[in-house]
Amino acid sequence: MFNRVFLFVLTNILVIALISIIINLTGLDPSLYSGFEGLAVICLLWGSVGSFISLMISKWSAKRAMRLQPIDPNGSHGYVVEAIKEFARREKIKTPEVYYYQSDELNAFATGPSRNNSLVAFSSGLLQDMDQDEVIGVAAHEVAHITNGDMVTMALVQGIVNAFVMFIARVVAFAIDNALKSDDDGEGLGYFAYFAVVMVLQAVFGLLTLPVVAWFSRYREFRADAGGAALAGRDKMVAALQALDEKFSIDRLDNSQPAMKAMKISGRGVIALLSTHPPIPKRIAALKKS
Repeated sequence: MFNRVFLFVLTNILVIALISIIINLTGLDPSLYSGFEGLAVICLLWGSVGSFISLMISKWSAKRAMRLQPIDPNGSHGYVVEAIKEFARREKIKTPEVYYYQSDELNAFATGPSRNNSLVAFSSGLLQDMDQDEVIGVAAHEVAHITNGDMVTMALVQGIVNAFVMFIARVVAFAIDNALKSDDDGEGLGYFAYFAVVMVLQAVFGLLTLPVVAWFSRYREFRADAGGAALAGRDKMVAALQALDEKFSIDRLDNSQPAMKAMKISGRGVIALLSTHPPIPKRIAALKKS
């Protein structure tokens, strides 16, 4: 199952597609006039732009995709708002916005363009099914993602991946175009067909790079667990992970809402190569060894 990283990647693919349309319509497509070296440089520039646009709109897109609602500081779950305020004070960052969304799943996520412009959100199922210490452990983990700058580092990684995707898509399209021209009376792909091939290849290669992004995400989870343990205490962090491992079930997911599959906190039951989170037992073992 995928987490906030998957939503970021999908948003990023759409942004790259939009950028490709713009540079094609304006005649700025680097594959039309640059050599391979120039193409690589320009793709790196445009790829980075796409990634950071995705980062800049991450809060906006999360609020709308997940239909987030603010948690009432004076309500029954006001303790989590207070906990996050305290974590932010200790980490010397601006307090993240705190939300929930309606779903029976056990899930939470953090997103935002910077340490001082972020949000943390919890599913209603997690708030209902986990006790206070366990929820605070989850909150600490998500705040650790923010203080570690994980959203920015993910954008940097995605920028490099974008550059690779844009470069390879154009090289392959160029090779196809030349192959067709080499045939007797061949005219190549033509302007519109060439553009369509580039767009399709970008989407395909973008999806094929998901394992790379997922690997980096798994690496970050161990750091966020350690950071969460430092903020809330190791016992609460371990308790939160154990609760997730014990209570989570794939049958709980609302499969009618695919957007909610974009930010799962657990990677159980999914092909390991695409899992953005390490197995929970490994995360618990790592915490206990620390």
